[in-house]
Amino acid sequence: MTSIATPAAAPQRRPRPVVLEFMRQQPLGAVSFVVIVAMMFAGIFAEWVAPYDPLNIDFGAMLAGPSWEHWTGTDAFGRDTFSRIIYGARTALVIGFSSSLLGSTLGLLLGASCAYFGGRVDIVIQRFVDIMLSFPIIVLALVVVAVLGKWKVLGIDVNLVFAIAIPITPNVTRIVRAAALSVRAMPYIDAAKAAGYSHVRIIGRHMLPNLMAPYLIMLTAYIAQAILLEASLSFLGLGVAEPTPAWGLMLSGNASDFFREAPWMVIFPGLAISLAVFAFSLFGDALRDWLDPKFKT
Repeated sequence: MTSIATPAAAPQRRPRPVVLEFMRQQPLGAVSFVVIVAMMFAGIFAEWVAPYDPLNIDFGAMLAGPSWEHWTGTDAFGRDTFSRIIYGARTALVIGFSSSLLGSTLGLLLGASCAYFGGRVDIVIQRFVDIMLSFPIIVLALVVVAVLGKWKVLGIDVNLVFAIAIPITPNVTRIVRAAALSVRAMPYIDAAKAAGYSHVRIIGRHMLPNLMAPYLIMLTAYIAQAILLEASLSFLGLGVAEPTPAWGLMLSGNASDFFREAPWMVIFPGLAISLAVFAFSLFGDALRDWLDPKFKT
């Protein structure tokens, strides 16, 4: 009796770690993530990273150009520009993340409610969203800042957070509503309603978890817009006030007055804003491509 040899089973490939797979498929997103981590590190540990106190005035070093002592020069008060840029990263990230988190969360709840309840609730919220979208985002932010005035909690400009979050909310509401309509049509939603579950439980346990992908994408992407809005409001004198280090504030006032004599006062803060906005925008696009099955290869 002869035995039939069976081919050996092919060794199974071990799946790559999620981070490595993300880096392979989204190289620009990986580079952007490194830039974001570097910004977060600089903002959190600014006391140890910055070579000088950002509030320290040195009249003997006024308008000093870039050198080994001051890498990006000094401003009209002799303050080290590089140190103020590092501390400005903390301001930009705190206000940008807080505004994006608040605006995206409100948009998530409103969009899910529109899709779930429909009818008059959907009509009223959507018409309100249309009204808000008819205003340019910077104009809407200016109106909110003017209405709220100066309002600080734990050192954070809460009025600025609300002024940036409110213009973000209608855009997120529309996108979440479109995704929530498909979730609302799923059989398990009807089954949950037939079982007698409350509206809050159905939305919270059955709809919101399935909307986390678009929510996280918009939360990340709108941080870039929030940072840009914060810089714009600070530049106009309606955001962060002196002597707090902020990128938009560094571009206004003395920076514009001494642009010809000391261009580094404008160039380096402008580069910091551009780098932060590009990093968060590219990372948001990469995260969308990674989480959306239609874009995966």
